[in-house]
Amino acid sequence: MKIVHVVSEMYPYIKTGGLADMVGSLARVLADRGHEVSVFLPGYRSVLEHPEVAPHLRRTHRLRIEMGDMFMSGDVREFSPAPNLRVFLICREEFFDRKLPYGNGERDYEDNHHRFIFFCKGVVEVLRLAQIEADVVHSHDWPAGLLPLLLRAEEERRRFTLAIRTIHTIHNLAFQGLFPLRSFYRTNLPEDLAGIDGVEFYGQGNMMKAGILFADRVTTVSPRYAQEIQTAEFGCGLEGVVQLRTDDLTGMLNGIDTRVWNPATDPLLPGNYSAADLGGKKLCRAELLKAHGFDPQFKGAVFGVVARLTEQKGIHLLLDNEAFWQRENVKLIVRGEGDRTLEARLRELTETLPQKVAFSTGVDERASHLITAGADFFLMPSLFEPCGLNQMYAQAYGTVPVVAQVGGLMDTVLDVDADPARGTGIMTLPTAAGVLAGLERSLKLFADRKAMRRIQATGMAADFSWARAAKTYESYYDEQV
Repeated sequence: MKIVHVVSEMYPYIKTGGLADMVGSLARVLADRGHEVSVFLPGYRSVLEHPEVAPHLRRTHRLRIEMGDMFMSGDVREFSPAPNLRVFLICREEFFDRKLPYGNGERDYEDNHHRFIFFCKGVVEVLRLAQIEADVVHSHDWPAGLLPLLLRAEEERRRFTLAIRTIHTIHNLAFQGLFPLRSFYRTNLPEDLAGIDGVEFYGQGNMMKAGILFADRVTTVSPRYAQEIQTAEFGCGLEGVVQLRTDDLTGMLNGIDTRVWNPATDPLLPGNYSAADLGGKKLCRAELLKAHGFDPQFKGAVFGVVARLTEQKGIHLLLDNEAFWQRENVKLIVRGEGDRTLEARLRELTETLPQKVAFSTGVDERASHLITAGADFFLMPSLFEPCGLNQMYAQAYGTVPVVAQVGGLMDTVLDVDADPARGTGIMTLPTAAGVLAGLERSLKLFADRKAMRRIQATGMAADFSWARAAKTYESYYDEQV
């Protein structure tokens, strides 16, 4: 098959979260399986300068994109990181020559709608110019939400086919790509599509809504999340729109890249290990403690967190349980960045409990791998979680996940109390009291070394690989074409 992914980030070139991991891994596995895979990314500065990209780039097309009442120029650069895999970069310095993809760290860029309208239009133009003749064009999240609509509009105008099927994946419905409706003219789409049956959403344009309504098929990144977003609690105002596509909606679990996330071979760890021999995990634990100024021989439970600091991730529920961290003989090691209020509260907790809590910011793969390997428990008290990857990484690394009963977390973690023989983690309610109960259960488990070892082994035996997950996507694509 000829498969095209249209996305705003892709590991290892640009990453803010799990979206990048998902597309980077899925694209490579599909290419390894013999499919012709193309990925379209914005030409961010960091991608153009990436050491694995810059030496191999070649300019393939010049673009002249109609944007409302004017034309904007751009160019296309291409590289091939693996056999059967091509990455196209849609470039225009005004839009994408920026350090970060969506905002400056404090707020979103005010011209994001212009940037991603241009990006989607550029993708459609390259599909035409390069004559890719895709079987499947798979767009991801709000930045590519307009792609299915723009693609079909171009097909109707040109009287030829660019793709047999379009698929749009909802990775996180909370981010919708809202924009002033007065800017709809930039799409050059018929005016009736600016109404309630089109992209309009409470007086604004909504890119995610466009993807949901106008793609041939819609997917989410876990079966549970596909059900949740049809409810008012998790639908973020779009539950009615999602319900319109129920017959075309499928939830499929993501996987993890075992070439990157494998404790037996991980080059970022001070010691490698397997379920049969956890000696290397002890080295990772000692190094993790030492790196954060703690005694490497500490005998109590170590809790780790790697997360974007947003309300969604439930970090405030950990902070609301300050008495637990004060009272118990434990360590809490957090890495993440985002909401400035959460960052400030974490720093305050670190200052209050310097012998128990450590907090650092920034995206750092080595630090993330060390926390995942070195902690005894990995905390994910999310208010909602479309899929989540960290709970899968944790299980693969013999670190017991303590997670909220939401979304993909429920699809990938089995509570040990519900099934002692097959359990892989601890489930909690996404409330302060629920998280406290989970933390206290963790300490009881930690004190039972035999039970702890059994749960670690069970989690490490689970198959979360993209080799498995990609087969699901491959079968799904086959059904569509």
